[in-house]
Amino acid sequence: MDMKLSQYAKKAGVTYKTAWRWYKAGTLDAYQTPTGTVIVRDPVAEKPETGRIALYARVSSAAQKSDLARQVQRLRDYAAARGYPVAKDVVEIASGLNDNRPKFLKLLADPSIGTILVEHRDRGTRFGWRYLTTLLQAQGRRIEAIFPHETQDDLVDDVVSLIPSMAARMYGRRGSRHRAERIKQCVESLMKEERTEECV
Repeated sequence: MDMKLSQYAKKAGVTYKTAWRWYKAGTLDAYQTPTGTVIVRDPVAEKPETGRIALYARVSSAAQKSDLARQVQRLRDYAAARGYPVAKDVVEIASGLNDNRPKFLKLLADPSIGTILVEHRDRGTRFGWRYLTTLLQAQGRRIEAIFPHETQDDLVDDVVSLIPSMAARMYGRRGSRHRAERIKQCVESLMKEERTEECV
């Protein structure tokens, strides 16, 4: 039965603000009426057929440690909204470019874990997402990113994800954030075939 967003939020056990964020991110099967009311179509839980469900949250450095709890809460909210029974939470502090993350490798190697939930694809891996999903599918397992990407072009996503760390190495930590933002804007404008004189 279809319901208003407020009713859906109450039923899912999340705040209206969280439900609204899911609607805006496109993770809910919902539509807006001409009067502005958001209607959620009858949510049918898409529970994975096999295996347990694990949440994986990651940050790159200890300075970002406070974000781990927020990531886990967002993952828990998402799982609750879909009726996913969560078996375990795994948190890790390591770069997404590091392919030797012990906790993530342990999750990938555990055949009892049928689904791994991450907030964004880059929480799992900066590169090779398609390889990762294909290999897990061959085992009857999957990894699911709960929020869609801002851009559709994988090349842009990969290049943009590298910019902050490369800028930090080239220019030092202090000025890297501002320079990284400028480089990111230039890369995105290049990929959109806009004028590029300002990027030089």
